[in-house]
Formats: sequence, structure tokens, C-alpha cells
Amino acid sequence: MSGSLLIRDARIVNDGTISEGDVYVRGDRIEAVGGDQGSRPADEVIDAHGKALLPGMIDDHVHFREPGLEHKGDIAHESRAAVAGGVTSFMDMPNTVPPTTSLAALDDKMARAASSSAANYAFYLGATADNLDEIRRAHASRACGVKLFMGASTGDLLVDDRAAVARIFAASRLPVAVHCEDSSIIERNAAAVRAAQGEDPPHAVHAEIRSVEACIASTALAVELAREAGSRLHVLHVSTADELALFGRGPLEGKRITAEACVHHLWFDAGDYGALGARIKCNPAIKARPHRDALRAALASGEIDVIGTDHAPHLLAEKAGGYFAAPSGVPYIQHALAALLDLHLDGALPLELIVERACHAPARLFGIRDRGYIREGCFADLVLVDLERPCRVDRETLYSACGWSPFEGTSFRASIDTVVINGRVACRGGRLAQGIRGVPLAFDRSGLG
Repeated sequence: MSGSLLIRDARIVNDGTISEGDVYVRGDRIEAVGGDQGSRPADEVIDAHGKALLPGMIDDHVHFREPGLEHKGDIAHESRAAVAGGVTSFMDMPNTVPPTTSLAALDDKMARAASSSAANYAFYLGATADNLDEIRRAHASRACGVKLFMGASTGDLLVDDRAAVARIFAASRLPVAVHCEDSSIIERNAAAVRAAQGEDPPHAVHAEIRSVEACIASTALAVELAREAGSRLHVLHVSTADELALFGRGPLEGKRITAEACVHHLWFDAGDYGALGARIKCNPAIKARPHRDALRAALASGEIDVIGTDHAPHLLAEKAGGYFAAPSGVPYIQHALAALLDLHLDGALPLELIVERACHAPARLFGIRDRGYIREGCFADLVLVDLERPCRVDRETLYSACGWSPFEGTSFRASIDTVVINGRVACRGGRLAQGIRGVPLAFDRSGLG
């Protein structure tokens, strides 16, 4: 791969530090970091003027809807939204039509992404009670992990039998990423709400139906079974303060049980249902402000290891059918990093911590090779951010196929200036370059334990 790129005078945020200097890229790799690299010949020079340079965000949790649900979203549109927002790599979930529960289905998704994805990509293999042979074989494939829905999905992807869950943990040699909510508690709560308020209660009941109790019961069971099996468990979209006691504090290294928080659980709280209604209906539910604040604090303590998005597009028309009819899921990958930068400017999250949880940690947790860092020899996936230039979320600037965002009308105080993927400028000032294609993420499984 030919071509060279020089980024001058940047504030480089990497490995827990912020330093000033240049970054020189040759082909798809970073060749030099720091100091004055101005004497090197470059095909393109970007003068950062002191803007912050971050590794590209690695989103460990997206639903791009392809195949089978392309009316909501597809790999082409959602990956373009990702790139515009500084997300240079994504890991896509298996609840598509058909579900990705075989290696053949996984290969089909890889082929689709090869022809259409603007960002780098990987896919989860979905776990069912009946595909243990595929799970056992998945370690030899390019699957990023195994996804397990414990009492929180429908059809074959719902696994709520204790013995079946235990068998899945024992079979997998990859991290098992789990959606934890107890379906029996949710069903009981929903029946009580229907009896008291009918079929179209206020959307604020979502936090009551998909309750703290439902989350903690399922997460506690997942942790117990993973420990019994010695498996690597990754609990997705933790939404309550109560669950945090189940996770160890401190660095990712040495942990076999890890946790993710999603940007919408760090930004919104239950008080936002009144204004946004179904637009922030998601599973697990956005809960009261003390839970949101506890999740923010857990990022610093290390109880939460990774920040993801759970980007999940639906049409607005689908969201408009009343509480019980409206599907759960929020689409906002294009502004996830901007929202995190706003939390930084509020003093809630240090910039170095955002980079650790959204860039470094996903790379280490999943064993992604040569990405997630601004280091010599790593792939040049880079995001230049302007902490002094605001950006407003307007519908006409959205790349996601569903055409809306729960952040519409929000003015963030920081913006994404330039995005580089595999050494090529992919987006500048919100405008995507033509012909950008991501590549499959490669994994080094030796460090997974």
C-alpha cells in the first residue's frame, strides 16, 4: 500500500498521556509518533493546530441490521455514519434475519462488509441452545466473540435455561458477550403495567418494566456460570449501579469478567423519557440519574472496562406505535464520540480515560491486532477532534439509513475534524471521501487466556 500522510502539531492522546508532536503515516501504518517529523516527505499534510489526535474508536457493540432488516439500516449506511463520527472499527451483533448462528452465516456477513463497509469490521457468532458445534469451531474463524442473549431476545437467540447457558460458556474459546435481563421478571412487570395502565402507558414505565431487579438477577447468574466454567465473560450495556459490585476494579489485564457501558446510558437518564419517549426506548432501559452517575464513576474505577454504543436503528414510524408496540433500540453512532467529548468538557471524563475505554480496551479485550493505539507499527486509524468547535446534530447531516437520532437538536461543544482509516483520509469536516473501504479486523487469540 503506497502513500504517506503527515499530521503536524497535534495533541496526541494515547497510552494514558497527552503529548505534543507529529504523527507520520506510510501506507496503512503509523511509522513515527511524536517530535518534529516535518522533514519527512508526505503526499498529504494535515496541520492539526493543536487539536487532539485520538486513536479511532473501536465499537464493540453495533446492530447494523444486515441481512434481512435493511429497511432499518445496512452495513453501507451505518458504517458511513460510524466513520463520520470517528468510529473506525465495529463489531456487529447476530440478531439479523437470518440470525448469525453458523459460520456460513458469518462468512456471508464478512462478504457483505467487504463490498460495502467504510469502517473496519468483525462479527459475533450468535449462541443458541443448539449450535454448540459452531461455537466450538468459532475460535478458528474471524468471529470477534460469541453473543448470548440471556432472557432478552426472541426466537432461537433467546437462551434462558441455566444448563444451556452453562454449556455455551463451556464450549466457547472466545469472549462470550452477554445481554443480561431476566425475562420472567420483565414479563411480570409488563403484566402489572398493562393491568394498571393499559396498552399505551407513558414511556417512562420502560425503566420500571425492564427494571434494576431484572438486570441484576440476570447479570449475577451470568457471572456465576462464567466463573464456574472459567469462561471469559463480557457483560454488555450495564445500566445499573447495582450490577457494578459484580465486577472487579482496576486494569483489564488479568480479568476474565469484564463490562461495557454504552454512551446512551452515560448521557441520558429516566428524566428524558418525557421529552424523547420511544426515541430512547432501548434494552436494557435507561434508568434514573443515580445509575447514570454511577456508571460514569465506574469508568474511572475500572469496574466498567469498555465504552460501546449498541447502535440499533429503527424507523421513526416503527417508534410511533405506542409504548408496547415501539421497538427498542437507539441509532446514534455518528455522534457517540462527540457526546463523550462533551462529557469530558463537563469534567465528567478525562480525555485519556475516554481513549482507554473506547479505543485501547476493546483492542486488548478482543485481541485485535495492531489497532486501538497511536503507536509505531499500528494501523493508522486516527481521529482529529476539535474541542473548541461546536457541532449541531441536524437530520439532514445524518448518514444512518433510518434518518434520525435521539441527539437531534443537540449542540455538542466539540466536533470531529478529520478521520483517517488505514492511512487514508476517510472524512474531513463531516464530508466522507469516496471509495473508502474498511478491512476485516485481525485477531491475536494468544492473549485471550
